[in-house]
Amino acid sequence: MDLKKTGGFFKELRGEKGLTQEQLAEHFGVSGRTVSRWETGSNMPDLDVLIEMADFYEVDLRELLDGERKSERMNKELEDTVLKVADYSNDEKLRIMRKMHIMCWLGVVGFIAFMVLDVMGLADSGVTEDIASFCLGLDFGILLLSVLYTSRHMSRIRAFKKKLLGRG
Repeated sequence: MDLKKTGGFFKELRGEKGLTQEQLAEHFGVSGRTVSRWETGSNMPDLDVLIEMADFYEVDLRELLDGERKSERMNKELEDTVLKVADYSNDEKLRIMRKMHIMCWLGVVGFIAFMVLDVMGLADSGVTEDIASFCLGLDFGILLLSVLYTSRHMSRIRAFKKKLLGRG
């Protein structure tokens, strides 16, 4: 895919509608700078935004990706498949964000508990030392999980997990 060509096509389509970058940005809920990056080919919209753009400009998704108009129309089955993939992608992102949110709150609670114990001078004695150590371990574990979840390695871990469980 030629990003420069695709970006030029985005600019051409916006011009045909008589819109400024800011107006288009407002329509799609992004910044004007984001639209500029699309049009220069330095960045591409997310799949769900591409589908909205195709509908907005009344062109096929394939035309947007190729950066030129096609004479034939995308068949309905392919379009439905792309929409399902976009929905799945959005659902997956939402699920991961929920997990991240819960992990972050657990980390905050663990950190606050440790700080309270430390300030009260209880982090170095008896049972409360074990609680303080647990809180620090919890925070460290959550930090590691957060790094994994926000890296590209998480998909490899999921694939390995599926393989171990015999689902893949």
